[in-house]
Amino acid sequence: MTAPAPAAPPRREDDAPPPVAALPVARSRTARVVWAIVGWGFFALGIIGAMLPVMPTTVFMLLAAWAFSRSSKRLEAWLLAHRRFGPPLVRWRQHRVIPLSAKLLAWGSMAVSLAVLILVSHASWPVIAAAAAVMLASATFIALCPSRPPRPPRPARMD
Repeated sequence: MTAPAPAAPPRREDDAPPPVAALPVARSRTARVVWAIVGWGFFALGIIGAMLPVMPTTVFMLLAAWAFSRSSKRLEAWLLAHRRFGPPLVRWRQHRVIPLSAKLLAWGSMAVSLAVLILVSHASWPVIAAAAAVMLASATFIALCPSRPPRPPRPARMD
């Protein structure tokens, strides 16, 4: 007969689950430079997206964090600690969270884009159907992601 496993220490509310493991930094210097350039490009697109309502910000910042994780842990840590862009990236990495406001903005943008494609662009029906299918798949993915992190478990009451 074996002894029971010791109970895990209770989690504190400020304990965060470990982040999703990022890809390892590329080994060759050339690859790291290329990934850094790609990361800065995505970061620049994210900045533009923060100023223009027609471009997303978070998607480009997620891609920038991914590219930075391949180029430099320092750049990745800088972006994850950024005052404005870091918190949503950390929530995504830890819990795959997409805030409700971002979901509503994404769904609205897709609806407006599809309406413009249908009403203004005079695109062929196969193009419209393909765009609608991609948007439907994207909207479904967004809907399936949680809108907020899970609540930490309450400590057991000792009665």
